[in-house]
Amino acid sequence: MTDPAKILIVFGTRPEAIKLFPVVAALQADPRFAPVVCVSAQHRQMLDQVLDIAGIVPDFDLDLMKPDQTLDGLTAALLTELGKVMDRVQPARVIVQGDTATAMTGALAAYYRKIPVDHVEAGLRSGNIYHPWPEEVNRKIIGTIASLHFAPTDLSAKALTDEQVDPARVHVTGNTVIDALYWVTARIEADPSLAAGLADLEARFAGKRIIGVTSHRRENFGGGMESIAAAIRQIAARSDVAVIFPVHLNPNVRAVMNSALAGLGNVALIEPLDYPHFARLLAIAAIMLTDSGGVQEEAPALGKPVLVMRETTERPEGITAGTAKLVGTETTVIVTEMFKLLDDKAAYESMARAHNPFGDGQTARRIVELIGNEIGR
Repeated sequence: MTDPAKILIVFGTRPEAIKLFPVVAALQADPRFAPVVCVSAQHRQMLDQVLDIAGIVPDFDLDLMKPDQTLDGLTAALLTELGKVMDRVQPARVIVQGDTATAMTGALAAYYRKIPVDHVEAGLRSGNIYHPWPEEVNRKIIGTIASLHFAPTDLSAKALTDEQVDPARVHVTGNTVIDALYWVTARIEADPSLAAGLADLEARFAGKRIIGVTSHRRENFGGGMESIAAAIRQIAARSDVAVIFPVHLNPNVRAVMNSALAGLGNVALIEPLDYPHFARLLAIAAIMLTDSGGVQEEAPALGKPVLVMRETTERPEGITAGTAKLVGTETTVIVTEMFKLLDDKAAYESMARAHNPFGDGQTARRIVELIGNEIGR
């Protein structure tokens, strides 16, 4: 009997942890593999919350987060430290997810050692290297390096083959975020105490339609954030709605939102939510207003329309399917589109009932089987 193959899974942020814990669990359950988890802690607190609920204890924790670190400083530290881990572990393959600095440098460090890289959530493209920034270029770099590309949709697979990636290396698998959401939703149903922290807000806003908000994108810092805050203030002036806004820890977000929204009766500015509580927010919200990528995938799985406060999206499948709509960061546009959903039942239901193009909850199983086939080959 051959020894199980060492697979190094590298991640560092909360979204990566959410999207990779189903893959880690599937690898752990398969005797062909010996998974090794390395976290960079590019996010610290928010990452740890996901590790805790998923029951993952990292084999390596680089703890690289520093206040106000530059992208080049972070990238240099990641490349050096991840390389040291790879030299020690000597994995057969490295798995990275998405578009972060951790994912890009993990792929690059593996390439320098001629270790095959498997890219989860491959092929997302906005077509603009500055939106999202720097994530669009991070994905393109990983796409050049990767051995196996696990594309969530046909459109993301086509983006890769249009860039001359070998079609035999591209596999449409769905997105692991849906696996994670279904898993945590089932956990909450079995044990409501996991997400009981929102109960007071649910009682306070009973009878109102809840708007869930997330905003943190770098390209929206400054004027974009101020416009978003002004839009939320106008939306919250309606007596029939309430806003629940887990405010990102970044001071570029916090200072603007606290200045514009603190003290409003229909607005709850709360601390970032752990994963079960965020899933609960998705469940109780009528509409999600976001500049996040993951929310564009998660909310439609629960039938919730998404208004996307960005000029472009690397997830156009949601726009095409009708589950999401780009509204940019202009105050007037955000407010107009939100009021349309609040006041036009047909417009709301057409988005709420649209088919979610991002997955069926079986993505991690498919990915692990494809990796096993590759190693067997």
